[in-house]
Amino acid sequence: MSTAKKDYKRITTKSLIDMKMNGEKISMLTAYDFTMAKIVDSAGVDVILVGDSASNVMAGHETTLPITLDQMIYHASSVVRACERALVVVDLPFGSYQSDPKEALRSSIRIMKESGGHAVKLEGGSEIAASIKKILNAGIPVMGHLGLTPQSIYKFGTYSVRAKEDAEAEKLLEDAKMLEKLGCFALVLEKIPAHLAEKVAQSISIPVIGIGAGSGVDGQVLVLHDIIGMTHEFSPRFLRRYMNLFEEMSTAIGQYVSDVKSKDFPNANEQY
Repeated sequence: MSTAKKDYKRITTKSLIDMKMNGEKISMLTAYDFTMAKIVDSAGVDVILVGDSASNVMAGHETTLPITLDQMIYHASSVVRACERALVVVDLPFGSYQSDPKEALRSSIRIMKESGGHAVKLEGGSEIAASIKKILNAGIPVMGHLGLTPQSIYKFGTYSVRAKEDAEAEKLLEDAKMLEKLGCFALVLEKIPAHLAEKVAQSISIPVIGIGAGSGVDGQVLVLHDIIGMTHEFSPRFLRRYMNLFEEMSTAIGQYVSDVKSKDFPNANEQY
């Protein structure tokens, strides 16, 4: 299998499938606003996920459940305006697709028309198959999401690793194959055993993106604010922090306050 890296000027759903075939790993990060998305896109990230994690990161909610479809469209439209290369995938929020396939399609159409996003992502397997099929039949690309599905946190009761038992692992593999058969272009696997994630990635032809799912998958996704250290309370095993921006920003802002209080800012060169 080739590991040559192709220079993609614009990432599409086909680009991701080509990357898997060529053995090139796929990079994916979240973004929720124009400024951050501009930086992420310029850095060469392949996929930007406008995640419903905005509910936690941007709004301070305990779970992803409170964020609304209108709010997701707002965040997604801001991100799309910033991106020149990355594929922008938008989460369908809780309550916008579970009730019936027609509602799922209406929600997806709103996201595509009003935000300009390139694809939508849904959590779940066989239980939402009809909704996924309805969306795909309308020509809207769908990314699946299995394993730990945060919108179902009250059902699970915990954020612990999923699919450790044989029955759940077998269902996850069956659901992954079903999502591929329905026509999903990619799949996210969250917080499942690495050996199972690798098995899934080898069993289907569409790209598998992992978060807490080991290295045997086709790509990785993390929350931007986590990897740059803006959030500091959240430290799962799968998270690698590349910066400690919380500390750096706190120091810088503290210095600004001190300079204003001491009348050091602005100095003679910083005024007209």
